Amino acid sequence: MSTSLMAQNIASLSPGRDLDGYLNAIGGIAVLSAEEERELADRLYYESDLEAARRLVLSHLRFVVHIAKSYNGYGLNQSDLIQEGNVGLMKAVKRFNPEVGVRLVSFAVHWIKAEIHEFILKNWRIVKVATTKAQRKLFFNLRSAKKRNGWLNEAEAHKIAEDLGVSAKEVYEMEGRLSSHDSTFDSPVADDEDSAYQAPANYLEDHSFDPALAVENENYEQDSTARLQDALVQLDDRSKDILMRRWLGEHKATLHELADEYGVSAERIRQLEKNAMKKIKGMIEASH
Repeated sequence: MSTSLMAQNIASLSPGRDLDGYLNAIGGIAVLSAEEERELADRLYYESDLEAARRLVLSHLRFVVHIAKSYNGYGLNQSDLIQEGNVGLMKAVKRFNPEVGVRLVSFAVHWIKAEIHEFILKNWRIVKVATTKAQRKLFFNLRSAKKRNGWLNEAEAHKIAEDLGVSAKEVYEMEGRLSSHDSTFDSPVADDEDSAYQAPANYLEDHSFDPALAVENENYEQDSTARLQDALVQLDDRSKDILMRRWLGEHKATLHELADEYGVSAERIRQLEKNAMKKIKGMIEASH
């Protein structure tokens, strides 16, 4: 049983389309008793019953919403958080072993949170704020560990570091990352001229105005143009006309237009064009 197949079974219930309608719909799905859940889990585990999997997923969608709501403080769309949590739920249902002796909700909470965590870390900032295991732990616990909105003092930082098993330095670094914001590389269109200079792009060195490079590029272009013109002169009139009108003219002729004019097939024009290009390339390389 694949997760994607299970997702198709609940495609009609999508929080991304209509969140209120989605919440109303899943609110009407009955909660399974322990006996019903065990029966469905047995059918899925031992018989690969997809209908049983569908019912297990649907009956726990409201639990995903409950978990997703606890992550609203990260500024991400609640519908996206719910959808990611649903992916975790489907993964949990796929792996659930009824013989372990626990309810599905206890087993699924890890998978649901894991998918939501991964989504938040990928989308909360353009630049990754947490890559190591310790940083991830800090990211999702620092907000709740802080007792007030202001910056941490030394005692608070050391207490949080002790509780989370990290260093005080790491606590300070994560606090700074959580308080920072993404900035545009170029100045925003709405910025006035007085503040536009602060954009990072304005502080990069522009090598395109190096006089030596400018002369070198100009000489290269002139030399390439001269070699191309010399090579074109050596082609027969028809081949030269085809190349000129296909690539160098203001109006790019089509293969069929040239075929009608020369009374041959479009495929023949294509062959002549290919052969002419090959000759041009060979003559330019030989002139080096």
